[in-house]
Amino acid sequence: MRTIVVMRHAKAEQAGPTDFDRPLADRGHQDAHAAGAWLSGSGFEPEHVLVSAALRTRETWASVAEGAGWALDPDFDRSLYAAGTDAALDLVREVGDDVDRLLVIGHNPTMASLAQVLDDGDADSELAAQLFAGYPTSAAAVFEYDGSWADLGEGDARLVGFHIGRA
Repeated sequence: MRTIVVMRHAKAEQAGPTDFDRPLADRGHQDAHAAGAWLSGSGFEPEHVLVSAALRTRETWASVAEGAGWALDPDFDRSLYAAGTDAALDLVREVGDDVDRLLVIGHNPTMASLAQVLDDGDADSELAAQLFAGYPTSAAAVFEYDGSWADLGEGDARLVGFHIGRA
């Protein structure tokens, strides 16, 4: 069984030199740290991390990793910054089958849409309600999937966890 976590970046500053270069707000660092602690406390430890190359997602990863106690080099992907749902799913499909636990950190509306597309509809009703109620900053949806990443498609993964990192 494989696990994929789909996470939205933490709270960012409203302005930066460019949108791509907006940093996290202080609260964002704290919330991402809390999300990392929750993921680690839930027993999740990624083998591969796919992160948008934007500053706020890179900083989210750094704070998540610190909160979780992980030391892993992520795959920063510039195309994830502007990717729509289909393009983000294509990036996941490129992950090798030697990886069983994957963390993806990106932007909305893509991360919310990706999580909803992956959902097979068989989750606990309370978890499903949380997923579909909104996808705020530092939200992380945890899915289980039994198959090759290359074959992952709509409705193929079961939602087993949902958390909004807050310090």
